[in-house]
Amino acid sequence: MRPALTLSLLAAALSLAACKPASFTAPDTAAQPATPAATTAAEPAAAGAGPHDNLNAVLWVQRAAEYDAVSQTVYRAAADKLDAALKQPNWDALVPGERGNAATGLPPAVVMDVDETVLDNSPYQARLVRDGKEYDDISWDLWVAEKKARALPGVVDFAKAASAKGVTILYLSNRAEHLQAATIANLKAAGLPVKDDSVFLGLGTFVADCEQNGSEKNCRRKLAGQNYRVLMQFGDQLGDFVQIIANTPAGRDALYAEYQDWFGERWFMLPNPTYGSWEPAVFNNAWDQPPAARRATKLGALDMAK
Repeated sequence: MRPALTLSLLAAALSLAACKPASFTAPDTAAQPATPAATTAAEPAAAGAGPHDNLNAVLWVQRAAEYDAVSQTVYRAAADKLDAALKQPNWDALVPGERGNAATGLPPAVVMDVDETVLDNSPYQARLVRDGKEYDDISWDLWVAEKKARALPGVVDFAKAASAKGVTILYLSNRAEHLQAATIANLKAAGLPVKDDSVFLGLGTFVADCEQNGSEKNCRRKLAGQNYRVLMQFGDQLGDFVQIIANTPAGRDALYAEYQDWFGERWFMLPNPTYGSWEPAVFNNAWDQPPAARRATKLGALDMAK
């Protein structure tokens, strides 16, 4: 779920988080310099010489057959539910509070987050590991402009099958609106169906009579529901499915408990160990802390079975 510039665009970019919501998962520090394109894996940047919290997570995404297997499993399971969803006129994957209007008679659609749900941005994460850096808006925008993200295993087959049945694929992303053209080009290059530009609902999309809270997606889900009967939602974070009111471990557990029966039926979660609102929930969303302090809090949250 993420997200070269004039000064005005830079100000806008820094005010919006791309795939990492500003309220939960994006550091509030100033942007770091863009990742040096000339640096190679054989010549790591000096800052990347030490350990990096994300090394194993990124390596698992890129090299573990288990990651591919999980992604394929999710999309095949969803494909098996699609016909049943289409046949039931009352089937709806939006929670009542975000539906806002009757779904009966509306054309069908599925709502898909983009990053780590449809497109794999692990090369960007790998560069951060190599260079000992954290996410920042400038390097992220440069990565998106490369249009090199590959499709997750299984997603192209599912999306094409859904499209062939008359289901519109909506890409509801926390990539900012100014990244729309590059994102759509990347989706098409990866083999994903894109009906037209309107199917990209990025961060900053205007929704009448709905005030967006940070990078929460509830307003854009409401917009999707005004025009479509949403059969399924796909994401890699809880906030891709329903609004997170309290990003704390207890708040997240309660939200999952409330909607756990929706997963595997109308909601489909993809694995993403590399980033997400789950991480800052552990350290009270305090990205202003130095990395060592955040790491100490995370270590303290581990269950040692004592």
